[in-house]
Amino acid sequence: MNMRIEIRKVCVNDAMAICQISSNDLGYPCTPELVEAKLKKLDHGREEVFVAVARDKVVGYLHVEKYDVLYAGTMANILGLAVELDHRKQGVGKLLVGEAERWAINHDIHAIRLNSGMSRKEAHKFYRNIGYVDEKDQKRFMKMI
Repeated sequence: MNMRIEIRKVCVNDAMAICQISSNDLGYPCTPELVEAKLKKLDHGREEVFVAVARDKVVGYLHVEKYDVLYAGTMANILGLAVELDHRKQGVGKLLVGEAERWAINHDIHAIRLNSGMSRKEAHKFYRNIGYVDEKDQKRFMKMI
């Protein structure tokens, strides 16, 4: 990694950067107003967002939450991880995931899960390289109501 990366908890002022990364690098169009509203409603007792900052600029983020089901112990669920294209393959994602893992341990959680779209082959390679295992293939079903 060529530059110093700081990992910190998100603040509302990060909404624009998160929106740009989500739109440009993940392909999820959003508005800064939507992201800001979501950040203001975070329930820090059960979820957290971490940002990666390089030279005073947010270059990546990770959203993690407690994940409870009736049939297994509490896990953490990574809801979103994105790093700007220009900052990929420099350890930024690994730092963000490491922060999520520390968050989970601090909340007495000892397993982390995540979903990654079938087409995101580079992301799958990244997760495998940092110790995550493919558990199953699945389809996501959704209905707008």
